[in-house]
Amino acid sequence: MLGTAVSVCSVSALAVGPGQLGPAAALAALQALSSALLMNICIVGINQLYDIEIDRVNKPYLPLAAGDFSPPTGRAIVAATGAASLAIGAAAASPPLLGTLGGSLLLGIAYSTDLPGLRWKRSPVLAAACILAVRAVLVQLGFFWHMQLALGSPAPAITRPIAFATAFMLLFSVVIALFKDIPDIAGDRQAGVRTLSVRLGPKRVFWACIAILEAAYAGAIAVGLQSELAWSRAATTVAHVALGALLLWRACRTDLSSPKDISRAYMFSWALFYVEYALLPLFR
Repeated sequence: MLGTAVSVCSVSALAVGPGQLGPAAALAALQALSSALLMNICIVGINQLYDIEIDRVNKPYLPLAAGDFSPPTGRAIVAATGAASLAIGAAAASPPLLGTLGGSLLLGIAYSTDLPGLRWKRSPVLAAACILAVRAVLVQLGFFWHMQLALGSPAPAITRPIAFATAFMLLFSVVIALFKDIPDIAGDRQAGVRTLSVRLGPKRVFWACIAILEAAYAGAIAVGLQSELAWSRAATTVAHVALGALLLWRACRTDLSSPKDISRAYMFSWALFYVEYALLPLFR
């Protein structure tokens, strides 16, 4: 939920130009944020409905796995939040917003639902593709174009900052897709879910994630240095040098034999995710 809120606000701000901050921008941001958070609940709920037995091993604190919610209650929450999200998108009369919400829902169903041809989370490639499509493409372009449309842009446009944001979050989403399975090896192996972490082991996947993030930070520094604004060059370069160094320091201190340490490292990657969205509006 926090990641969704931060990303929607950041991408929306990236689309707002000088003198455009006003009621129209505020309404568009509210439409995007409320519908995205509702859809987030819906998609996560679908995953939990089909993962009750796995979650009893990996995440016994979740409401369905813990028995706090019954499956019928879970289904009702999923249906209500999904319908409310799509209703907001339809009421906004914004094709980019409605397309983002609908596309996210379809991919969430394909990822989790245990039906023939679906439950793509069983495949590392398809699972990563789902997360990449939502986090790296739909969220960036959909909410950016929604704000552009609300501010009177005649047609969707791809600016240099949003192109960078999409490419950067593509790499970051690869990391999240791979990293999220490292702490869940025990439950996934027991359930026969052959994630990349199960196949290759946590050490290889962990250091692959670190290498991808460091490459993303190097790219961010290169893009930041191309800005014509001195303050943008300075802010983006210094910030990403610091983040790259902090990431490497944190990775070297992670005990890969400790599930708790790996979980903490995974949550640290989410902290970096939030920080990056805070930095994106600085790219100009």
